[in-house]
Amino acid sequence: MTTNCDVVIIGAGPYGLSIAAHLKALRVEFRIFGNPMHTWQTQMPKDMHLKSEGFASSLSDPDSAFTLEDYCKEQGLPYSSQGLPVPLATFIAYGRRFQEKLVPMLENKLVTELDLSSQGFKVSLEDGEVILAKKVVVATGLSNFGYVPPVLSGIPEELLTHSSKHSTLDRFRGREVTVVGAGASALDLAALLNQAGAAVQVVARKPVIRFHDPPGKQPRPLLQRMRLPTTGIGPGWKLFFCCRVPHWFRFLPEQKRLEAVRKILGPAPGWFIKDQVVGKIPLHLGLEINRASVQNGRVSLHVTGRDGAFQTITSDHVISATGFRVDLRRLGFLSPEIQNAVRMLEHAPILSSYFQSSVPGLYFVGTAAANSFGPLMRFAFGAGFTAPRISRHVAKSVARS
Repeated sequence: MTTNCDVVIIGAGPYGLSIAAHLKALRVEFRIFGNPMHTWQTQMPKDMHLKSEGFASSLSDPDSAFTLEDYCKEQGLPYSSQGLPVPLATFIAYGRRFQEKLVPMLENKLVTELDLSSQGFKVSLEDGEVILAKKVVVATGLSNFGYVPPVLSGIPEELLTHSSKHSTLDRFRGREVTVVGAGASALDLAALLNQAGAAVQVVARKPVIRFHDPPGKQPRPLLQRMRLPTTGIGPGWKLFFCCRVPHWFRFLPEQKRLEAVRKILGPAPGWFIKDQVVGKIPLHLGLEINRASVQNGRVSLHVTGRDGAFQTITSDHVISATGFRVDLRRLGFLSPEIQNAVRMLEHAPILSSYFQSSVPGLYFVGTAAANSFGPLMRFAFGAGFTAPRISRHVAKSVARS
């Protein structure tokens, strides 16, 4: 069966749902496909907490009619705009409730292929339906972009996993696990593995783990607020720039942008996880992994310290909490024709000021847009900028066509 539609949204996480809520308010004809909050539900440890503060953890709708605070009041759950970490389970439940209230037309179907057509795009679904769409918004999040360093790539899959593969950790009870990385996912996993009964240790190149500072007394003194203004992704003028004018970020020189995306808000665990790992879990810091080997079903990491000393760290399993790298080649539903047509920088799409790629009518949002719009796009908070901007542009484009 072939049908026609003005706009198709692929993905039902914070960005996809927020864009759908805005398009609905603008009375734009659209269809949205995906399992609501799927990545958050299946690729993050279920007992973790968000790094983002409560005020920065809401999805976006035109009237701010259903925020995380509203949901917590509705459900009788504890909430604070700052200083009270948001449980992942609460955020997932909120996202699903947001979908039920504001995006009830969501279709829990898988998009199997996105290709070009004479009318714009051909969207093929798992049930055999084909949709001819004028515009397509790709909002698939991080689920396809987990990065494992080449030095670990030779380890068999049963002994090595990426941090995004673990929503539950019960399988590691009584086993020795090495977590590689120094960011939030690494330390969150280490703490939860310890609580689950695993013998866990952390290996990282960084000589020091820099935890986020706790929010401190609220409201902050005026002088402190002027020196370090509060934003939805942390305090400071750099982050203020990233949050307030992300569309200006595109005008920075290419290498400055790439460096900023890599370094601003780099690996930094939440302040609330510090007491759960420091002094309780072995932290092997300042180590470079030279190679990895497997013997008798166990993994050995052969590492070098900053002083040049060699050592070997052995365990039953290695979890690579080494982040994500956008690479459109890993989005299997994009046809070869589209892959070849989208201009990229380091395998991420080059986008216009309205998130449009070099293929007219094809938009990318979320982490895939970070090289163009900055580190804000790595956070759910970025949906508040993205959703109204892209929705207004799409609405005008559809009206003209």
